[in-house]
Amino acid sequence: MKPHKSASKAATIPVTSKPAPAHPLAEEVRPGQSVELLKELHILTREGKLNQDSRRKLKQVYHLYQFIEKLLMELPDGGKGATLADHGAGKSYLGFIIYDLFFKALKSGHIYGIETRAELVQKSRELAARLGFDRMSFLNLSVAESTASDALPDQIDVVTALHACDTATDDAIAFGLKKQARYLVLVPCCQAEIARCLNANKALSLRRTPLAELWRHPLHTREMGSQITNVLRCLYLEASGYQVTVTELVGWEHSMKNELIIARRTGKPNRAAAQRLQSLLQEFGLTALMDNRFVLPESLAQAADALPVA
Repeated sequence: MKPHKSASKAATIPVTSKPAPAHPLAEEVRPGQSVELLKELHILTREGKLNQDSRRKLKQVYHLYQFIEKLLMELPDGGKGATLADHGAGKSYLGFIIYDLFFKALKSGHIYGIETRAELVQKSRELAARLGFDRMSFLNLSVAESTASDALPDQIDVVTALHACDTATDDAIAFGLKKQARYLVLVPCCQAEIARCLNANKALSLRRTPLAELWRHPLHTREMGSQITNVLRCLYLEASGYQVTVTELVGWEHSMKNELIIARRTGKPNRAAAQRLQSLLQEFGLTALMDNRFVLPESLAQAADALPVA
C-alpha cells in the first residue's frame, strides 16, 4: 500500500537547524577587552583563535590579574590615579592586560613596564602608541637601576614581578620598600643565589648540623635554596612592615613556577619576624646576605637581637 501523500510531504520537511555555536573565545576574551591587543601579543591568531599554549599563558595572566584587580580596588577612589610598576616586564603581557581591563576605563593612573631587553621595550612602546594606551611607560632599565631612576615617581602603589629571575625578585622587593608600595605581587623564578651560598658552605655545614643533609645532593640544594629564599623574602617583608600571604598562582599542571607572594603594607615593622629572619640566616650560614640582600634598619636589627629566640 502506497503511503499517503501528506505523510510523504511530512517526511521531507527539513529539521529546524540548531542554534549557532557560541563564539569560540566566549570564555577567554572578557567583555570590552581589546581583541586587537591579544592579537598583537600573539595570544590570539589572526583568525581570533587560541592554541593550547596561548590558552595556558592567558589563564595564568588572568588569574594573576584577579588578585591585582582586587588590590587596585582597595586603593582610594577604587584605584583612580593608581601607579603600578611591572618589573621584568618582558613583552608586557601582564601590564597591557591590566591597562586594558582596569586602567583604560578609569581614564587615570599609570603603568610602568621595566625591562632590560631594549628591543622588547621598543616594541612595547610602539604597541602602546598604536592602541592609544598613553598612560603606559616602558623603561629600558634593570630592576635595581629603576630604584634610583628619575623616570619613576617617588611613590608607587602596586609593584608586580611575574617570573623575575633569581635576584630580580629581591630587587623588586627593595624597589617596593623604597617606593613605600602599598602592595607587592610577586611570582618568583629560578632562585639560585642562596643555592650557591649553600654549596659554598657545604663542607662546613655538613660537619656542623644534621640539617645540612637537606642540601647534600645537588638537586636538593637547588630545591632547598628555592624554598629558603622565599621563606626569607616573606620574613623580610613582614619585618619591613608588610602583611604577607603565600598561595598558588595556578594549578601545577600549568606552571612549576607557581608560588604567589602578596604583601600588603601595614607600616608596622615586625620585630619577631626580623629576629626569625636573622636566626634562619645564621642557621644556614647565610649571614653575609644581611649586609646586601636582607638589610634591616639598625634600630630594628638591634631590637631583634634583644628578643629571645622564638
